[in-house]
Amino acid sequence: MPRYWLMKTEPSAYSFEQLKHDGTTPWTGVRSFQARNNMLEMRLGDLALFYHSSIAEPAAVGICTIAKTAYPDFTQFDRTSEYFDARAKTDKPIWFMVDVAFAEEFSHPVTLARMREEPRLVGMPLLRRNQRLSVQPVMPHEWKVVLELANLAIR
Repeated sequence: MPRYWLMKTEPSAYSFEQLKHDGTTPWTGVRSFQARNNMLEMRLGDLALFYHSSIAEPAAVGICTIAKTAYPDFTQFDRTSEYFDARAKTDKPIWFMVDVAFAEEFSHPVTLARMREEPRLVGMPLLRRNQRLSVQPVMPHEWKVVLELANLAIR
């Protein structure tokens, strides 16, 4: 049985439309230990809400699947990358990433405002004050509610 996640990105950095076009992409540049640890917990076939943040109306816009489990994030070793980390060594990486694959686009994006209105989502980490974590778990009942709000069949 898959586990469920939420993965945030700014559409200007990487959008769901880009993932739809590309098919798969490495989820690079995560520099939070908690988010990194969440990616280390991911298994092949787990499902994630693809969430657009830092826009006028933040929203879950679709579903992606974990296509490759955690492996060292190559950007930590690239001196030209904004995600370069001088502490990281190839034999002892600090940062990891997963590959995600396009699964399904929501016909109705589920906005942050709509999620906040939904009493069944009251405990969802995304809705906590000052929650900035870019990769976070989603409980099965929360997953079902978000899919219901997006008018998708429950999986």
